Amino acid sequence: MSFLRPEHEELKRITRAFTTKEVVPIADALDREEAEIPAPLLQKMAEMGFFGLLVPKDYGGLGLDALSLCVVTEELSRGWLSVGSVIARNVLCGHILYKAGTEEQKRRFLPGMADGALQSASAGTEPEAGSDAANIKTVARRKNGHYVLNGSKMFCTFANQAHVLFTYTRTSTEQKHGGISLLLVEKKPGEQFQPPRLTGNRIRTVGYHGMNTYALFFDGLEVPTENLVGGVEGRGFKQLMHGYEVARIQFAFRCIGLVQAAYEAAVSYAQQRVQFGQAIANFQAVRFKLADMAAEIEAARQLGYLAAEKFDRGERADLEAGMAKLFAAEVAHRHCWNALQIHGGYGYTREYPVNRYWRDSGLLPIGEGTSEIQREIIARRILGER
Repeated sequence: MSFLRPEHEELKRITRAFTTKEVVPIADALDREEAEIPAPLLQKMAEMGFFGLLVPKDYGGLGLDALSLCVVTEELSRGWLSVGSVIARNVLCGHILYKAGTEEQKRRFLPGMADGALQSASAGTEPEAGSDAANIKTVARRKNGHYVLNGSKMFCTFANQAHVLFTYTRTSTEQKHGGISLLLVEKKPGEQFQPPRLTGNRIRTVGYHGMNTYALFFDGLEVPTENLVGGVEGRGFKQLMHGYEVARIQFAFRCIGLVQAAYEAAVSYAQQRVQFGQAIANFQAVRFKLADMAAEIEAARQLGYLAAEKFDRGERADLEAGMAKLFAAEVAHRHCWNALQIHGGYGYTREYPVNRYWRDSGLLPIGEGTSEIQREIIARRILGER
């Protein structure tokens, strides 16, 4: 069975050509400099419609399906994981806003998010609220037509470049899950944020460069009440959970794109590298690594397509999305290392892209829900606990 239709194959071809021309030539140099994705590249991505893939046409997007998101994400991530990831913010935040926002909120924010004029970031994780997503402590108190926001967030990627922070906050302390609301915090892009009411400290990471990650601090920041997503308090946790299905499907294809690049690099190097008078691709130890890589990457891809197809039919897909994210992340983490091992000592240098793939892969079993959390989600579903 083939999940992809001719229009998906054409989109895949177009995105691969874009990535080969615009992303691959600059990725290694920018990674070594720990530089951000250049604004001209973001503009070209916006012109391609990548930020508005799932946004309906009525709100300025392309109105495509999750399978389209999968093929675009894989091809962009094959060039640079960060480029395949930068679209996730507007795609996923836009999806939540479309499903849960008021009509006024959708008209105000979605067209700009779809065409890339407005960039967004998700501010959910806190020092004590990572896997335990409902344990947030950031508080929003209603006062004189505003919410007054106090607290902190961790690992908010792309926060400096965002115009809108999708901020999960506690509007009631009486309920754990039911006391959470989602606020749209508007700001100007830049490193200064909005001191002293909103400040940010950059968190440096060993990989996944191209988008900077921040700890954010809210100190009496005022947010208009009309920026409460959906207009009703206490729905934030459900809104977050609704976004997890498509978020984890998209993340799976970030993993697949990255490991596909590592696999292609390993095949090429193994065919060119000569030891003991022959290419190392002739040695069984290397050949078996390549065979395992090829098989498991394709298995991850097909599992991801299955989850996307179910999501596109409007069916519950949290089980399949969790499986796809878990399997793809661990396949990518394992085989980016195997690709580096095939490169030997050269792989441990910054001179070969495989080193970037390996460093970037460290994020994958952690981001968008750890492997342990995915296993718990899967176990609950197969045991009929939810």
